[in-house]
Order: sequence, then structure tokens, then C-alpha cells
Amino acid sequence: MQSAQSPHILVVDDAPEDIRGLIQALRTQPWQVTLATTAQQGYQRAQLLVPDLILLDVRMPGMDGFALCRLLQELPRARETPVLFLTSASSPEERLEGLNHGAVDYILKTCEPAELLARIRIHLRLSRRAALPDPVTDPTPNRDEVVLRAAMRLIGKRLADTFTLEEIAAGVGTYDKRLSAIFRERLGMTVFAWIREERLRRSRELLTETTLGMQEIAENIGFRSACNFTTAFRERLGVTPSQFRKAAKEGAVTEAAHRGR
Repeated sequence: MQSAQSPHILVVDDAPEDIRGLIQALRTQPWQVTLATTAQQGYQRAQLLVPDLILLDVRMPGMDGFALCRLLQELPRARETPVLFLTSASSPEERLEGLNHGAVDYILKTCEPAELLARIRIHLRLSRRAALPDPVTDPTPNRDEVVLRAAMRLIGKRLADTFTLEEIAAGVGTYDKRLSAIFRERLGMTVFAWIREERLRRSRELLTETTLGMQEIAENIGFRSACNFTTAFRERLGVTPSQFRKAAKEGAVTEAAHRGR
């Protein structure tokens, strides 16, 4: 009989019959196993059950596993739960995407059951579960807030890339018009207006904290050229990036001089 303290494993896969042997192997262990057959169902059960570990498929209809993983990172009740992708998506690009968006491991469905069990044991042992959030001081955000946070995090990791609104929306499990409405309702601006502001905010950090040249900064934050970056920066802030960097450096020197008195 399973103890009330048995680790709880949530499996999210739209075709569980394809991994029947692996699921049976899980159930031979002293673990509680819950199955969700859609990403949306997985999202809901991750909130309700707060599992100790999530096995997540990548290729699912509607919302894929990468999008679900991004949303889970924004949920106080789920962000500390280790996510292991268990999938047939085997390309190096897919592996890297999964690991770069919060998963702790990436396992192919063709693996031996013994390997899967061993990896789960390792991650359960390594996991240091955070205490559940205080429902008063740290309430669970609603779905729109989760989507907004996930979109902002996704964009922040891809500032140098060119992407469409549809791609961003799909990356966080929604559609373009809904994502636009969330940004307008929550932030009072369009998605691309926020991206522009974020790129310029990041540029100020790079100008202040690094010695990167203008072309390197431009490429790092998604501008086509140093000229385009300089024009956008001056229009928004009223000074050129070089003037901003010089003023920031002089301010730092002045502050250091005052502290040295």
C-alpha cells in the first residue's frame, strides 16, 4: 500500500498507450502516479496535486510540452517541481529547447524502463521541495497572469530573435488575439511595444555594465544594426547610447569619489 508520503508523479502525454510499459514500470514503485492526456489537463492537475515530479511529452495537439513547461514555471505551486521531458522528439534542437526552458532532464520514450526509474529516483533525491506558498501572501495567479509572465520570460530569453505574435502566443499555450488582449489589459501596451521597451531596458544594462560595442549590443537585443539601435534609443530616451554610457560612467566615478571622501 502506498504511503500518504509517497512521491507523486504526474505523467502528461496525449497518447499514454504508446508508453504503457513505462507507466506500468512507474506503478511497480512506491509512487503515486496520475495521468493527464492533454497539456491543459496537465496544467490543472499540476496546480491541484502539486506533484513531486512531472513527466511531460513534447508533441501534443493544441498546447505542446514546451509551452506547458513555461507556464508551470510561473505557478508558485508548481515552479519547484522538477520536469522531465519523456518524448519521441529526439532532435538536438528539441533537446536543447526543453532543457533551456526549465526541464531538468530529457528522456526518449525508447529508453529502458530501468533507466527511466533510475533517472526519476535521482531527480527526486536532488529535488529540494520549496514549502507551499502562503495563500494570503503569495496567491496563485490566474491564468492570464501566468500567460503574461511566461510570455515576458520567453521574450526575454529571445530578445535577439525575430518572431511573430503567433509564435509567441503558441509558445505560451494561447493564441495571438488573446495574448494581445492580455498585454493591453495588464500592461496597457501591445506585445511589440513591450518588446521594444524591454530591448531598450536591456540595452541600458549592457551600456552600463559591459564594454560591448554598439553593434554587439544591437545584435544582442534584436536590432538589425547599430544605426537602428542608436536611432531607437535616442528617440525613446533623448540621448544617444554613447552619451548614456558616458554619463553613467561619469556618475559612477562621481559616486565613488564621494564615498572615498
